[in-house]
Amino acid sequence: MAPDQIFKRWVHVALVVFAISFVYFLYADLWMPISTQSRVLHPVANISAKVNGQVNKVYINNNQSIQQGQLLFSLDKEPYKIAVDKAKLALESVAQTNHQLDAAITAAQAMVKVSKANIDELKLEVERVERLIKLDTVSRQLYDKIMSNYQSALAQVDASKADVLKLQTQRGYAGGNNLLLRQAENTLQNAELQLSYTDVHSAVSGRVTNLQLQPGKYAQAGNPVAAIVLKKGDIVADFREKSLSNVKIGNKASIVFDALPGKVFAGTIVAIDAGVKDGQLNADGVLADPVNSDRWVRDAQYMRTHIAITDQPTLLETMPSGARATVQLHPGEGLTHWLGSAQAYIISIIHYIY
Repeated sequence: MAPDQIFKRWVHVALVVFAISFVYFLYADLWMPISTQSRVLHPVANISAKVNGQVNKVYINNNQSIQQGQLLFSLDKEPYKIAVDKAKLALESVAQTNHQLDAAITAAQAMVKVSKANIDELKLEVERVERLIKLDTVSRQLYDKIMSNYQSALAQVDASKADVLKLQTQRGYAGGNNLLLRQAENTLQNAELQLSYTDVHSAVSGRVTNLQLQPGKYAQAGNPVAAIVLKKGDIVADFREKSLSNVKIGNKASIVFDALPGKVFAGTIVAIDAGVKDGQLNADGVLADPVNSDRWVRDAQYMRTHIAITDQPTLLETMPSGARATVQLHPGEGLTHWLGSAQAYIISIIHYIY
């Protein structure tokens, strides 16, 4: 065979291989989508104090496993103990004030009785003077003086009743329904609650990581000072929109982890995100800003999917957050499923090399 014929044959072979590869690529992209942009993600709980204070003691170490409710660190308690003592003194002061008000109310009520008794006596005197003035046996001046005293006594009764009402209003309800008492008890409870917040406990179970907290650091309420990675994990994989055109929730998947070369794990699609950041519009009063581009072919949009492992559900608990993976989806059956599985196994073998 002549050299030009050999060259021509190799060109034909190359064209056939290229055509087959091109068709396979188009078919695989629709029915055997694969993504190397995949990773393991664990929820991360940020730990912060609920009150301000200087860190007094740290009870945990970096990368230590944490159980829910475990004591993590404590703040200086002295300022909050003083606040509790102050609230207790205020509560005692309210109790004393209520006793004083009770005594004042009793005295004011007694004054009302005295004033009423004085009225009864003056009323009899007024009736007697009225009879005598009709007989012209007393002067008009005496009559006016007695009537004035009687009116003053009536006014004194009203004033005494007003004093009783004023004191009763200040005193409020008796027992546990007293307003001043409830306010003082509420202040004490709040001070005790603030004191309890100086011991910071974990609300979740997991493993603390990148711990930089040290005694002496001043912790601000609400500012994270530690992070706990939860055991529950999720595999997220980003695929081009076109690659997901035939994919549905519940389809099977094959997962290959960079840290576990040679192994392929079975999974299933549990969720597909409803959107991405570029699809979010903020109602901030600013007009739309269309993207201008002179590119004929723009970059494809990637959508995020969530994969769950079905053959070893607890595997993700042992893997760090951010571990890289490759995800092969199987929206098709038969030969398509077999070819997709073969791709996943080939990738798992390649991971021995890089």
